[in-house]
Amino acid sequence: MTRVRYSSLHVSPVRTAPSGRPGAYHVPVLLPEVETLFVGAANILDCTLGGGGHAAALLDRGMRVTGVDRDPRALAAARERLADPERAGQFRALLGNYADLEGAGLAYSELFDGILLDLGVSSHQFDDLTRGFTFREGAPLDMRMGTDVDLGADELLNTIDEVDLSALLRAYADEPRAARLAREIVRRRDRRPFATADDLVDAIRAVLGPRSGAPEFARIFQAVRIAVNDELAGLERALPKLRDRLTSGGVLAIISYHSGEDRLVKNAFRDWSAACICPPKQMMCTCRGEPLGETLTKKPINATDAEIDVNSRARSARLRAWRRV
Repeated sequence: MTRVRYSSLHVSPVRTAPSGRPGAYHVPVLLPEVETLFVGAANILDCTLGGGGHAAALLDRGMRVTGVDRDPRALAAARERLADPERAGQFRALLGNYADLEGAGLAYSELFDGILLDLGVSSHQFDDLTRGFTFREGAPLDMRMGTDVDLGADELLNTIDEVDLSALLRAYADEPRAARLAREIVRRRDRRPFATADDLVDAIRAVLGPRSGAPEFARIFQAVRIAVNDELAGLERALPKLRDRLTSGGVLAIISYHSGEDRLVKNAFRDWSAACICPPKQMMCTCRGEPLGETLTKKPINATDAEIDVNSRARSARLRAWRRV
């Protein structure tokens, strides 16, 4: 893989076609920046394939792409979109969770020049009312990203202990009134089980006030979704495994949308880039004694105003990248 310093490269303006065209299954976020990071790569692992937006662009650049997704419907949409490169042997799709690539059918020995994680919910998943990711009126409380998830959001909210629910809302939503909101949810579910987005919205308004709106709903619904899909714990388990699947000079690029995700990625990249990770007061180094690679993004890369104008969901996206040496 050709080594390229990200900071020295020109990033082209955001494109909306062909892979980001209106009506596509999912508009890929930070696409020009991802393409720049993978310049010179031949073999890419897209761990969150979605509708195949990033994969389509990388295939157009002559790379081979293996796509993994835990959502069967997303995988089917991507395979339909990328049928030609799949027939040509340039693309393959695997059903599974990126936190368990071997379970998805990927051989332990297979390495990649570039690995991409685009965390969060795809545009199509969010817009499909039946998936229950949205707080729109009448939407079911589901939020499961794949068939590997047992409990939907309704079951979680109807069964979780009040103390655990408070901790969840505090940790994943940064909600200062987490204890009050947890108490309100438990009180309401005792009268009638939570079933739709309206039930959770009404509980939020009862605690945060009638003026609470989309920002508060989005933050709390996101927290519930993270808990339903075990997203932070899964990311933490996956990070060292993904690092070890990189070739020498290979790049791991991760797009996150939540401060907890971004913190995990930032800390992992920092530790892997350090020569010594022993405790500060330890007299003698007993760790590996050399860095495993280098962080390519000292600060996260954010979407441009032009991209946000086209795709408002790019607003909270943060891209970090690391290279193995």
